[in-house]
Amino acid sequence: MTSPAKQTRTLGSVSSGRKIKDRAAQALVYMAFLLALIPLVSVLWTVISNGVARLDADFFGFSMNGVSGKDAGGGAYHAIIGTLEQVLITSLIAVPIAVLTAIYLVEYGANGRLARAISFFVDVMTGIPSIVAGLFVLAMWLLTLGIMKEGAGFAGSLALAILMIPTVVRATEEMLKLVPNDLREASYALGVPRWRTICFVILPTALTGILTGIMLAVARVMGETAPLLLVIGFTKAINTNPLEGPQGSLPTFIWDQAGDPNQTAIDRAWTAALTLILIIMLLNILARLVARRHRPDAR
Repeated sequence: MTSPAKQTRTLGSVSSGRKIKDRAAQALVYMAFLLALIPLVSVLWTVISNGVARLDADFFGFSMNGVSGKDAGGGAYHAIIGTLEQVLITSLIAVPIAVLTAIYLVEYGANGRLARAISFFVDVMTGIPSIVAGLFVLAMWLLTLGIMKEGAGFAGSLALAILMIPTVVRATEEMLKLVPNDLREASYALGVPRWRTICFVILPTALTGILTGIMLAVARVMGETAPLLLVIGFTKAINTNPLEGPQGSLPTFIWDQAGDPNQTAIDRAWTAALTLILIIMLLNILARLVARRHRPDAR
């Protein structure tokens, strides 16, 4: 009869074949990770190495008004202002709609017909090309209804909001589903109304993931060019009013400068691309700080 100590050693031992398979799986995971890093590092290195040439005060303090492609100097001040305004307006429009939609789908709609219809249209909107959103705003808001003047920055924000809403809806929905039901049941057991449970229990618990989804959506719409060219147009002058006249943006600035054969213009395009990456990084860092400050265990 086998002693208990010998049985323990036998059950705890791992065969050499399983060890080899485990090491092989680890090696494949590490290789896949390194392969995924190659294009990312390559893009970052290319943008940084080419973009630092014009990363100076003039680039952030001047516009391209009166500056041709071959002229030295000039900057993207007008494009940076336009991008920040357009993305801010887009977020103010899209985030409340998307978050409230996700709350309805998870907390109220369940498996109802309306919830299934909303989920279907959100999936459809997720896959539409960006130029379709620009065409919709151009045809409906500008040409058919005539609500806004052609070339207004607000029209570009409407097109970007169409692209941003489905991404935020899906991210928020998944984060809300990850909140344990025990938290909901404990809150309801204490007599807390559903709306207060959602505002003070569920949303704070899922805040970190929701902010991550919002930042991914912001990163997506901030680099869109096609809808902005359709509804905003292009200008080299400073326009801080998003409700009237063409307004610059970093994607259209990059498109314009990269199409110029002069090296000075190409340098400005690379610096604008680097600026766009830096803005997205700063927004991500800010979102993480806000999420860390407001997470439930930090109180």
